[in-house]
Amino acid sequence: MKKISAFIMMALFSVTAVLGQAQESIAKAGENPNAPVISFQETTHDYGTIEQNGDGTCYFKFTNDGKEPLILQKPRSSCGCTVPTWPKTPILPGEENEIKVTYNTRRVGAFNKTVTIMSNAKNSTVVLRITGKVVAKPVEQLPEKETSEGAPVNKK
Repeated sequence: MKKISAFIMMALFSVTAVLGQAQESIAKAGENPNAPVISFQETTHDYGTIEQNGDGTCYFKFTNDGKEPLILQKPRSSCGCTVPTWPKTPILPGEENEIKVTYNTRRVGAFNKTVTIMSNAKNSTVVLRITGKVVAKPVEQLPEKETSEGAPVNKK
């Protein structure tokens, strides 16, 4: 009985090892040498200091350096104040395009946000980052009250 148990254990161990190697071989064979490659000119944009309610739009330019069409999925931003806009059609090999990112500059203070781009590229996940500081608009001074000519101003 002990021999049978030992035999079964050895068989299970062998099958597990063989299946693990087979899965590794399939994964290596699945790497497509022609797959698209997404290459960004920059992955970080620093707004510097911008005024409250100012223009919070920037563009991240990229190229498909692979040999097959690049397809982008819906990007994910780190919060609702950062809205990405991306091309919904495939980007052919060698083509350039851009991802527009708009940050809502309503809140005053420093910010550091990310937008995660997912695609069918070899480098399937790329993280874009925007940073900066929003400062309050200067308070506008109201013009002094003017009086009509010759009319007395009553000061009590």
